Amino acid sequence: SSASSSSSGDGGSRAPDTSLFVPVPLKPGPGGAAGEDVGAELTRPLDKGEVLKNLNKFYKRKEIQRLGAENGLDARLFHQAFISFRKYIMESSSVSADLHIILNDICCDAGKVCPIGHVDDLFPFFLRHAKQIFPMLDCMDDLRKISDLRLPPNWYPDARAIQRKIIFHAGPTNSGKTYHAIQRFLSAKSGIYCGPLKLLAHEIFQKTNHANVPCDLVTGEERVYANEDARQAPHIACTIEMCSTNTPYEVAVIDEIQMIRDPARGWAWTRALLGLCAEEIHVCGEAAAVDLVTELMYTTGEEVEVRNYKRLTPLTVLDYALESLDNLRPGDCIVCFSKNDIYSVSRQIEARGLECAVIYGSLPPGTKLEQAKKFNDPDDPCKILVATDAIGMGLNLCIRRIIFNSIVKPTVNEKGEKEIDSIPTSQALQIAGRAGRFGSSFTQGEVTAMHREDLVQLKEILSEAVPPVKAAGLHPTPEQIEMFAYHLPDATLSNLIDIFVSLSQVDGMYFVCNIDDFKFLADMIQHIPLNLRSRYVFCTAPLNRKEPFVCTTLLKFARQFSRNEPLTFDWLCRHTKWPLAAPKNIKELVHLEAVHDVFDLYLWLSYRFMDMFPDAALVRDIQKKLDAIIQIGVRNITKLIRASQSAAAPGTAEVVSEDFPTAKRDARVASDRHGAKSPEALSIAVEAPALRRARNPRASRSGTRQEDLKSYGRGSLANRLLREGLLTQEMLRQLESEWQDQHRDGRYGLGSKRDDQPSSKETGKKRK
Repeated sequence: SSASSSSSGDGGSRAPDTSLFVPVPLKPGPGGAAGEDVGAELTRPLDKGEVLKNLNKFYKRKEIQRLGAENGLDARLFHQAFISFRKYIMESSSVSADLHIILNDICCDAGKVCPIGHVDDLFPFFLRHAKQIFPMLDCMDDLRKISDLRLPPNWYPDARAIQRKIIFHAGPTNSGKTYHAIQRFLSAKSGIYCGPLKLLAHEIFQKTNHANVPCDLVTGEERVYANEDARQAPHIACTIEMCSTNTPYEVAVIDEIQMIRDPARGWAWTRALLGLCAEEIHVCGEAAAVDLVTELMYTTGEEVEVRNYKRLTPLTVLDYALESLDNLRPGDCIVCFSKNDIYSVSRQIEARGLECAVIYGSLPPGTKLEQAKKFNDPDDPCKILVATDAIGMGLNLCIRRIIFNSIVKPTVNEKGEKEIDSIPTSQALQIAGRAGRFGSSFTQGEVTAMHREDLVQLKEILSEAVPPVKAAGLHPTPEQIEMFAYHLPDATLSNLIDIFVSLSQVDGMYFVCNIDDFKFLADMIQHIPLNLRSRYVFCTAPLNRKEPFVCTTLLKFARQFSRNEPLTFDWLCRHTKWPLAAPKNIKELVHLEAVHDVFDLYLWLSYRFMDMFPDAALVRDIQKKLDAIIQIGVRNITKLIRASQSAAAPGTAEVVSEDFPTAKRDARVASDRHGAKSPEALSIAVEAPALRRARNPRASRSGTRQEDLKSYGRGSLANRLLREGLLTQEMLRQLESEWQDQHRDGRYGLGSKRDDQPSSKETGKKRK
């Protein structure tokens, strides 16, 4: 089960998940200092055959198993402890004198009417051994206290020492809720803005300084001071993870409060809400979070004032789908949920002689802003935007109409497997609400789907009530993990965090956030010698673990750090092969994005280990240059797509693999088996991900929606490939011609005989 689910409950004391207890290896005893065996001198040498018989008899005794359970040894731990205990005795050249004497008495008295020794006498020695290999048995009460997460408000004594006023600005996208909170922030003597994205923090930083209110910017990778002498300004705009819970402010603004339910980052909103030392806390977000925030504040003795807002401009869900890119109008934004779709749609738009801007999550902030500016500029010929759900927050865009290219989205389940599911109502509303922004050139927003079949479901999704936010995220603190490590010094960090989550107790208003990324990094750098605090910092580094180049770089950072060798600008340039040229294809563009992430990683670490990452200023300079290079690539993205596709086999574009790695493998397998241009190869390359998803469709809102989740596209395969830009009419005609030739020759390319295909003997006869 996931970390979040394993920790939820009513807060009662729960039995630990003992499968997480890793035994500490104990080496067999080597004998005395001079090679003497005191026990043998006092009695006689042990007969290891007899010892083994009696140890196995000890293991089978029900009374011993019951005693083990009373001392924290469930069946699993009892078995592991016994195997270790038996191995220790059998492989040791000598054991302690007291254990030797007990074993001798048991072996000598076997079968006697009144034996001196009994196998049960081994239990104290067995239990001592068990506690040596499972040290957590001796400190379980302490571990439970450390991992007790039932009273998070008590973690912030400074905030509890003041009576805070909580104002919840509740409303949909484009309702002015954040605007009103920011107005109060600007009028305060001091304030802090906490947002989910660097882009949002940067926007508030700029707006505040333009309003002649000195404001600093604080993100994981950057510190920008309003004052030239680097004195801290009274106002700060920051990403929410970076907010200080010790500094007093007059006003604090917590944006997008509904993200308190986020499985990975929710803890940051919980920490800000409970811990900020501000006289007034202005919380902005969906009304679905009002009840939870009110309940949380009840536990701190603070009341919540709710101010409700309505959308400032009308938003209409159209009764017709776009159906064809020929129907695009200026101000349209097509929303896709994978890079593959971004590439396909943008290429098709360009084929129609139209310019489009492109925005997706892995682009650097500067590139996103540049593309947004290009789209918003009334004098720029670019009037169409193709974007992922990255536009849901953080960018001001002049959009007339939002067009959902699909209403299903690739996701990763708890096992790390890719699935596809319909988008939730809250996300659909957030994206749709970007149309017709107040103050833009479009006074009314419109929403529709690309395909007619999706429109009914889109209306259903948008009309549903957003489910209330039920629980707030929590995360173990470095101090808690350090206390765990004190009690379990031989455990790995990944194992420590697992045991912590297993033992943690939370009440119904909270859950423990998913720690998969943390554990991934902990396992990756486990073999590198680092102190616990440094190891913890490296494991909280923000990186995409699906990017091998970034993960490899973190590993190299940690290794060099462990050798106490500073990571210099020259070292980083050699590793990233800087300077880099403009990308010639999509693969090179993706690599440049990964290098940008590496520079972000260096800057993030430089604020935590300044001496070891000393060249932050130089790295920031080349990161800006890299951002400009990536902007060139994105401006020419359709050329890069064409270059990528011409390098790949016709019809099986490399682009397909960007979001579904398994599709790349399936395409290659199909190409090898059937020939790159065969319909089978094309079918497998495109259909394989949808087929895998269809084998285990997730629960959906209706039977109709379940059918839609079984396939990524609509209509015939040929039409779908044409629509997605993976096939041209000319290629289709060529395929039909080749297929007909193959059919006439009896070569089906399917790897097996068709029902109506003559046998090899029959074919041989006919050819003769």
